[in-house]
Amino acid sequence: MNKEELAQIVAQLLQDMEKEPMVKASEYKPTDPGPQKMQTPYTDGDFVPDVTALDLRKLYLVENPEKDEEYRRLKLRTPARLGSGKAGARYKTLTMLRFRADHAAAQDAVFSQVPEDFAEKNGLVAVQTRCKDKDQYLTRPDLGRCFDEENQKKIRAAVSGTPRVQIVIGDGLSSAAIIANAMDCMASIRDGLKLRGIDTGKALFVRYCRVGAGDAVADVTGCEVVCVLVGERPGLVTDKSMSAYITYKAHTGVSESSRTVVSNIHAQGTPASEAGAYVAELIETILKKKTSGVGLHLEG
Repeated sequence: MNKEELAQIVAQLLQDMEKEPMVKASEYKPTDPGPQKMQTPYTDGDFVPDVTALDLRKLYLVENPEKDEEYRRLKLRTPARLGSGKAGARYKTLTMLRFRADHAAAQDAVFSQVPEDFAEKNGLVAVQTRCKDKDQYLTRPDLGRCFDEENQKKIRAAVSGTPRVQIVIGDGLSSAAIIANAMDCMASIRDGLKLRGIDTGKALFVRYCRVGAGDAVADVTGCEVVCVLVGERPGLVTDKSMSAYITYKAHTGVSESSRTVVSNIHAQGTPASEAGAYVAELIETILKKKTSGVGLHLEG
């Protein structure tokens, strides 16, 4: 190939580049962007509306629905993300922002800590499992179920005698759940048990607590029933869900089926005070029948 032939090829390429491109053997037609929405005129210092303040049961984003009222009535029964609408094939911006905000709240609940002065302010005795920090708590569940000798001594010193019922509050996987619900629930439990003539030992607060930590407390105190209020793994509906695990004659190694559980204790589920009243009633039944968990159900 000589210089003249090369020059002709380059000239032909340049000429072809000036033509409209072909797309799958058809003429090229640029996409019409259509009318564009104007940006919301936020300025520095303005607050963006808090999407987490919106009630998921009332958040209905479907445009031009056929049965609007009927669907809204259904949505009031569940916080599930129904009727979220769509923008083309995608979520709407508000739906996506709410999802990300709820996900962030769930992560914060797991990684944040209950305040250091929580136990002192609420008249609780603070102890800690064998976990040294939050990272170890998340990666070593076994260490969250037992205490070293120093913390066992603290428990023995705090709980006098052998209580029939020992209440334990544990941070668990949601510090937000404990801050929001634990004290109201415990107060209701105590009031309910007092009316029934059932005494409780000095309440404990356990940092880096798994459910099994209650079994270790029972080993030390010899209590008849242990009730553990613990923050549950948060989801996208709420980051403040707490559960009560009640075990008769608990001890290290007791089967999980021996526990009676009251779950979903939070503002959108069972309110803390109402749950506490129910837990007190359950504890009375457990003490009378001398069993909990599956055994309690078999007793009828």
